[in-house]
This record gives sequence, C-alpha cells and structure tokens, in this order.
Amino acid sequence: MALIAPRPPRPPQPGQGPGPVPPTAGRSGELPPAHTALICVALPCLAISPEHGQLTGRGLEGVYQSGRRLLSRCQLRVAGREPVAVQGRLVSAGRARFVAVARTPADSGPDPEIAVERTRDADGTERITLRSSASRPLRLPVEIALGTDLADLAAIAAGRPGPELPPSVHASGMRWTAGPGAHALVTADPHPKDALASAGLLRWELELAPGAARTIDLRVRSDGRGRWAPGSGRPARASGRTGSHLLSDARVEGDDPRLETLLRTSQDDLRALLLRDPGGSADMYPAAGAPWRCGPAPAEALWAARMALPLSTRLAAATLRTFGRTQLAGPGPDFGRIPGALRDAGPHLPPSCTGVEATLAFPAVLAEAWRWGLPDQELAGLLPVAERCLRWLRQAAGDDGTLSEPGAYGVQRAETQAHAHRAAVLGADLLAAYGRPGADEWREWASALRRRFQQGFWIDDRAGGRPAAARLGDGRLVAHLGGSAAHLLDTGLLGGGRLAPGLLDRVQTEQLARLLGGPALDSGWGLRSLSRKEPGHNPFGHRAGAVRVHETAVAVAGLAAGGYEKEAVGLLRGVLDAAEAFGYRLPEMYAGEQRTADGLPVPHPAACRPAALSAAAGIHLLTTLAGIRPDAPAGAVALHPVRCAPLGAVRISGLYVAGEPFAVRISRLGQGMVEEAAQGLQLGV
Repeated sequence: MALIAPRPPRPPQPGQGPGPVPPTAGRSGELPPAHTALICVALPCLAISPEHGQLTGRGLEGVYQSGRRLLSRCQLRVAGREPVAVQGRLVSAGRARFVAVARTPADSGPDPEIAVERTRDADGTERITLRSSASRPLRLPVEIALGTDLADLAAIAAGRPGPELPPSVHASGMRWTAGPGAHALVTADPHPKDALASAGLLRWELELAPGAARTIDLRVRSDGRGRWAPGSGRPARASGRTGSHLLSDARVEGDDPRLETLLRTSQDDLRALLLRDPGGSADMYPAAGAPWRCGPAPAEALWAARMALPLSTRLAAATLRTFGRTQLAGPGPDFGRIPGALRDAGPHLPPSCTGVEATLAFPAVLAEAWRWGLPDQELAGLLPVAERCLRWLRQAAGDDGTLSEPGAYGVQRAETQAHAHRAAVLGADLLAAYGRPGADEWREWASALRRRFQQGFWIDDRAGGRPAAARLGDGRLVAHLGGSAAHLLDTGLLGGGRLAPGLLDRVQTEQLARLLGGPALDSGWGLRSLSRKEPGHNPFGHRAGAVRVHETAVAVAGLAAGGYEKEAVGLLRGVLDAAEAFGYRLPEMYAGEQRTADGLPVPHPAACRPAALSAAAGIHLLTTLAGIRPDAPAGAVALHPVRCAPLGAVRISGLYVAGEPFAVRISRLGQGMVEEAAQGLQLGV
C-alpha cells in the first residue's frame, strides 16, 4: 500500500467540509482529522466511517484498497428520509456496526417501528438489514446514493481529493473510471429495481411482513472482472486473516477485567495491520498504522515484532526477513544499513533517521527472538544480516564510539546511543553463541560506550541530574527532558534470565526512574514525549509533549525490571485507564494534558488508530506484569513478576516459549507460577 503524506509540523485544525458533492477534506493542504472516525482495517483495505455510518464524502470517509478510495459516498434513505442514527461502534479491527431507526409517515407515535442495522467491513463489503416491528405489512422505498473520486489517500491527506466522478450503470450496481487502472465497482444483492447513473442512485421497493427483515448486500471492489455470487461468502482479506498464524491467540484472566479486552483488541489490531512483503515473498510485517502510515516503516515494524515476541517468534522472523532483504549491499559508508526515511525529532533537534533505528534494532530483535525460541534454521539465514548491521555501526560510529545522526549536523541523540549499545551487547551474545568472530570486540566497544556516555551525556544539577537528550556537533548538550529517555532503561535480554547492562550507572538509573515517574513527565495518562517544564512543550506535539504509547510501555518494562515499581505502576495504571477511554484501541499518541479527577485523555486529531506499536505495547504491558525472561537455547525460563501485583491476580495463557504453548499465573501476592510450558523447560531464577 503506497503512501504517505508527511506528518504536519504542528497539529492541524479541523476544518468543516462542504456537502457530499464534491467531497473535500477541508482547506487545501490540511490533514483531515481522524480522531472521531471509526477505522476498519484489514490491510491493504480500509473502511473509514463517521459514527452515524453514512458515508457523505467528507474528509477521510470512504472505502479504500491499496491506498485508493474506491467509495466516498454511501448514503441510505428509507421512505424518503435518512435513518436516525443511534449507535456506531467497532466490533472488531475490520468491522463496524451501525444501528439506526427509520420513521415513516404511517408511524403512530414516538416509538420507531423500523430498525436499520449496517455492518461495514474493511474489505469493501456492507450488509444493510431492515427489521420491522410494525403490526402491519409495510412497503418501503429504499435508496442508496453512491459516489467516489477515486482519489489517492496521499491526495486526501493533503486536502486535495478532487471532484466526484460520473458513474455508469453496471450489472447490479455502479461503476466509475478515472483513466487506465483506476476504476471502482459497487454491486448489490438483491438487484435494485432502478439504477440512475445521473444521480448515482440505486432503488428498491422492499416489502416487510410484521416481524420480518430484509437485507441488502453491497460489495465494493477495484475492478469489474468476474461476478459476485451472492451467498458465496466475503472475499478473503489480503493479510490479516492469512497472517493470523504469525501470532498466537493469547488470553488473560484476572481480577481486572479490562486486561482481557486490551489483549484481545491489541492482537486483533496487530493482525489487521499485517502487510505482505512488497518484494514479493510470502513474508508479512506490521505497517505502522492507519490511516496515514500503511506503507513499510522498518523501525516501527521491528519494534512492534519485538514487543509481540511472547505471542511467538514467527512475526519477528517474517519481519526480519522482509527488511533484511532491503539492506544496502553496495560499496561505501551505507553498506549494511537498512534504509529508512527521515522524521521529525521534536522542537530542539534536527530530523532523525528511521533507517538508523532499524539497522540498530535488527541485531537486538534477532537476539531476543532467539532467546524466545526462534529455530536455528531460521536464525542461520538472518545472522549474516545482523553481522552486516554491526559492521555498519562500527563504520558509522565516531572515533569516540558515539553514533551521529546522518547529515551535516553531527547530532548524537541519547536514544540512538541506547539503541547502538543494545545492538552491540545483544549482537555480541549472538556472535559468541554461534562461534562467529567479533563477540569480545563488541563487548569491549559497548563497555567503552558506557563509560563515555556516563561522563559525556549526563548533566548534573541541584535536582540530581538528568541525561541529555543529545550532544550537538560542537559538544554542547541538549538538556531537554523527554520520554525518549525511557530507552536508556531498555537494555535487552541475555541468557540465564539476565538483562544486559545499560548505559547509565546505578545512581543515574535511580535518578532517571524518579524523573520518569515525576509529574513533569507523567501526565497521569502516560509518559509525555517532552516534559511540560521544557521550552517548546506542546501537549499535542508528537515529540514535543504528546503521550506516545510505546514509549510509556518501554518505560514501564524498564522501570519494573529495575525494581522501580512505584514509578512503573503509576505509568501502567495511567495508560491502562487511557486504553479504557479509547475503547482499548490505543492510538499511536494522544495529548499530554495533565489528568484531572473528572477528565479523560484528549485524542490527537492526526494520530494513527490503530497503530502497530501501540497495539504491540498493549501486549508488552501485560507480559511485563509476569516478567517472563526466556532462554530457549538453554532450555530455561525465569519469572520476575511485578512484586506488588498492581492489578491483582493475573493468568496469561496462549503465549509461546521455545516454540510451545506457555501459560503463567501471578498471584495477588506477586508470586509467579508456570502452568504450561514446553516439555523439559526448566524454571530459572
């Protein structure tokens, strides 16, 4: 699925679109708001609807396939009137359900007698059911007005979708064409009584006996080839269903019933975001999020696969293979780098490179997948890619071992140093285990980076100090404190249930834990991307103060692993409460407004929802409660649950360790017990 328009430098202001013909997204160049939409996802398909269910052609509304809007308008009228919407909600990642009532001139009182239910799927199918509670037979005129602009999502994101196209009557529906290769077809069952191309209108006369129901099925597709056989079932989704084997069906039970819904929704969303490798292989990977970021995003895909490792190593293996094939192999300084785009790094730093993040993520994700049980035969094909990533790191790092961002600025971000250190430590672990050269040298390199970081990236002050956000090319430190500092606590998993050493010493780690749990960073709903005390703070800025869900999950896991449970639990409760407010479909970010007693988290109008990292973060948060640290190569697993058991008793089943089902129970006293595991798997300390 091709995309995507760049994220705006500041939050867009919602504009009010005009009527349905022609559809527009607001002022030209303005990103349409997405926070109120119900977004059904089964990539490469999307269906984006308002809560009332009528597709009016405004903003983002419509049915999309592979980045093109096939249908922008689908407006139902019964007995000459639009039904009165009473409810609209998602019932799964790929389906929305809308309920309305229809009134007729024959109604005798305030109670409606006609119920209208619409179910709309991401794959372009819709079922409209009219159900009568009247005591007499009814004859209802029903009409559906259809329209489309066949616009690319990138054009819609830029506020320039174009006018509606003229339709033609085709078989049992309508067809639109906009040049070679750009066409859409809507078919209906039963066949409409009338089809008016001039108005894009389909009409029926439906007879309903008392208590009876009638159904109209619509299908949107991108070509007119073949025929749709009613009753033959809906077309298979491109990735979400066929990729279901990549993630297990984990379940959680416990004292807090919200956990079950969060886990189920997170798994559903992550599956819905799976895309096939654009290189043509059968591998799949998670797209970053809908609606804006449905193309390849290597860094986000790798981190999401890493967070989902408890649900099996299959998604990680497929994602690693997909982006390993994109690794640059030509001569020069980029040899071994996985390419990626530049993106905004906040108000105080130049853009960062997602390719650097992906290159540093690759060895770490591969090493942890191996600990969770990635088979040797799969690892063997990926290990050379990891070695080339490490080779690039050695060449790209400066004389002092620190890694600068690409470009002329010479900026060294603290977060990037954390990624580089993790890649070196976990990469050395892999090299040693498989008898490859360089393990000792990488451990020495990482040790030297730790010493330099502790001395060169720490700012002492009266409050106990803080890590710098970055070091500039002239040696000055950027002192602004943000949520990205949580990556300094994400050290990675080694053998024997041990965590890798981090860049900070013990005293510095304790101080960072206090900062992450303090009110300047903890909004009450999660971790702000920039402290509210810093200049340039903007609660809607995605790296300037908004809550980025995956950073909160990284902080919770790192704090819990280090024994800083008070701070970890505070952030955990905040993001869990936010998940409840968002219907358990966590957006990629939301406003970092301070929580109040009667408040709710404030959505970001441009945030992707669902987002792969946020969905994976929901999984990561729940498995953090159990503190599972597998060492499949050694046939062992260790449990380090959160001792205070902040959410009461919890049982998680359907996980996978060493390729076999794994279940764990955490008591209200914070004690862990393995209930199901691979035969011979030993419980370590």
